[in-house]
Amino acid sequence: MLVVFVISMTGFAAPSVAQKGGKGVSVDGETPLTVRSEGRGTAGDNYQGFVYGVVKALNKNTIVLTKTNAGMDQTFKLNRKTKYLRDGKSSSLASVKLGDKVWVDGDEDKKTGDFIARKVVSGAFLM
Repeated sequence: MLVVFVISMTGFAAPSVAQKGGKGVSVDGETPLTVRSEGRGTAGDNYQGFVYGVVKALNKNTIVLTKTNAGMDQTFKLNRKTKYLRDGKSSSLASVKLGDKVWVDGDEDKKTGDFIARKVVSGAFLM
């Protein structure tokens, strides 16, 4: 009887913050955390599809990441369309330094096979 009651009540449970979207609280219990309506609320989820890594080499044309989520170095070409975000605000290539932990969103150029960075995100990742 108790099992039937518990099962029937699960359909009436209020959706969590992650299910509804809105404001939640981070792991430390104090910092506000915005949760997307898809239920995403962590940096890893917010940057799903991005490559995470540490900047190993950098110049005006390329960024090389090491310690990536794929386990090997990854090189991205930079161009005038590449966007840069630092601490949730628009920035520039000059704000990216060797040793920075970054998330890079990129596409493969079908002609050359090079990966082109569309967006480079660094700094505070919970946005």
